Amino acid sequence: MTNKNPHEGNRMDPTDWTAFRAEMHQVLDACVDHLENARNHPWRPVPDGFDAAISLDTPTRGDATSLLTNTIMPTSTGNTHPAFFGWVHGTGQAMGLASEMVAAAMNSNCGGRDHGGIRIEKECIRWLTDLAGLGENASGILTTGTSQATIYALSAAKVARFGADVRKTGVQNLPAVRVYIAKGAHSCIKQAMEILGFGGDAVCQITLKDGAMDTDALQTQLTQDAAAGIVPLAIVGTAGSVNTGTYDDLNTLSRIAQEHSTWLHVDAAFGFWIRIAAPRLSVLASGIEHANSIALDGHKWLGVQYDCGACLLRDHDLHRATFSDRAEYLTAQSAGIGAGDWWPTDYGTELSRGMRALKLWTTLKTHDRDTISAAITDNCDQAALMGELVEASPHLTLAHPVISNLCVFTPNAGDASDIAAALQLSGDAVFSTTTVDGKNCLRAAIVNHRTTSQTIHDVIAAVEAQVIAAC
Repeated sequence: MTNKNPHEGNRMDPTDWTAFRAEMHQVLDACVDHLENARNHPWRPVPDGFDAAISLDTPTRGDATSLLTNTIMPTSTGNTHPAFFGWVHGTGQAMGLASEMVAAAMNSNCGGRDHGGIRIEKECIRWLTDLAGLGENASGILTTGTSQATIYALSAAKVARFGADVRKTGVQNLPAVRVYIAKGAHSCIKQAMEILGFGGDAVCQITLKDGAMDTDALQTQLTQDAAAGIVPLAIVGTAGSVNTGTYDDLNTLSRIAQEHSTWLHVDAAFGFWIRIAAPRLSVLASGIEHANSIALDGHKWLGVQYDCGACLLRDHDLHRATFSDRAEYLTAQSAGIGAGDWWPTDYGTELSRGMRALKLWTTLKTHDRDTISAAITDNCDQAALMGELVEASPHLTLAHPVISNLCVFTPNAGDASDIAAALQLSGDAVFSTTTVDGKNCLRAAIVNHRTTSQTIHDVIAAVEAQVIAAC
């Protein structure tokens, strides 16, 4: 029978593929120009009229291609700029542009089945677990980031402690549990405990000693809790704290976890990558190989495009037992696309998921280990330089010794938040702020491969100028 509707089956594809190809080349050129000139693109306030320009209620939507490149692209976060030090925002990789285009063209659902995207993710997990030193039985899955990975990791800790039946019976009849973190550890741990039904009150913050978890205080708290009948669900070590870049003593935490028969999880959101840095720095993450689980981000220090995190676990079988629950329509085939021996949906909560692995794979395939190591080491050396310049300045005071890639300091005049805003609006630099010992501080987390020593000198000079103006 002849198709009587000429539009059927062709309503959303381009009507002119030659014109579309030319348009896409223009978009590609604009994107490459944006990356090539990243040093000229600091954060800028979103201009007036932007909301009207992007309105989906506009009767004539106009040229989407022009809006993408001329209106939307200039309103980026600014984290591709070498003087963007706020929070911990990765800068992205140039080859990530290629991987994202290929992933968009393939549009693979990477929840399972047998196709290239699944095998790429499996290879990335193998590479990550090898770097972590978790052993041949290790497992993992790529996630949106460390926050999602933490939920997965503590879900596995719950099953390890109470058995797989807890998936059916829930937490209502379980004894009181506790998760131990260093004071100031990331809020995603508390959020994970809330989501898992244990509640935020189940998180116990342990005091700090030299910026890291006080292991003696941890031992004391564990003993007191055991006497009160509280079950230790997990100890969470931090590899790269969000405030000061410090690393908990993971070797000691591992020994304590074994002594109390509990789970050791490591929050290594950005700090995981120091494991690949120069030996004088990689030692900071010593002991991470003893963890039961690790949460990390590829989109921070490695610079993979957002979003790309990972949850790594030592025990493959436990990992699968925590999440696997195939519906009838997902029964594996012996052959065809419905086959395959590894489906990510068996190791997490997502069935519909994009090909995060391709951009991670592309980064690891493009840059050898020595190149990545040098970039990570450079950032730590730049943080150390910033600390030296702060200590030499009559206008600034170092708030905490520089441990890795973070430098935190206070202005001797003016308000840190006001100075941060002024530097952002001027385009000189992006700092975030935090509190150390009760003082509001400027905080620089350096994870940008475009940052240089000259960047550090220029930024500190700009900070000093703001402080002098505030006097």
